[in-house]
Amino acid sequence: MTLREKLVGAWELFSYVEIPTNGTPPIKRLGESPKGLIIYTPDGYMSAQLMLPGRINFKSGDWFNATSEEYCQEATSYIAYSGKFFVNEQEQTLQHNMYVSLFPNWTGQTQPRVVEIHDGVLKLSSASPIMSGGVEVMSYLEWHRATPN
Repeated sequence: MTLREKLVGAWELFSYVEIPTNGTPPIKRLGESPKGLIIYTPDGYMSAQLMLPGRINFKSGDWFNATSEEYCQEATSYIAYSGKFFVNEQEQTLQHNMYVSLFPNWTGQTQPRVVEIHDGVLKLSSASPIMSGGVEVMSYLEWHRATPN
C-alpha cells in the first residue's frame, strides 16, 4: 500500500504532547486523554479537530454571544483546520494545507508533517518547532484507526 492509501480514513486522537525545545518538561495542553479526529479522504482532503475534554458550555447557549473568558477557553482548548493534503511517496512525507483554520495565522499555510504508520497507529509530528503558549515546541500526536460502531 502507498502512504496515501494508508492515510485515507478516519483516525481518533490518542495523545497530543508538546516537547519544548528549551529542555523543560513536556506539555499536554489538551490533557491526559484528548479527544479528536483527523480524516483523510481519497480525493486529497483532510480535516483535523482536536479538543480538551470537559470544555464548559457557553452560559448564553449562543456561539456569537459569549464572555471573554468563554472565548478564551474556546481558543485555547480546541485546534481545528481543514484543507488539502499532499503525499510524496518517494520521500514518505506529508503536508497539510490549511484552507480554513480556527487559528487565523495558519490559514493558507502548508505545513510539513513527519509521518509514521504501523499496525493501525498513525504518528504525526511537526517537522519544525512552532510557538505554543509562548514556548517553542515540537508537537507529537498519536492517532488510532477509527473503527465503526
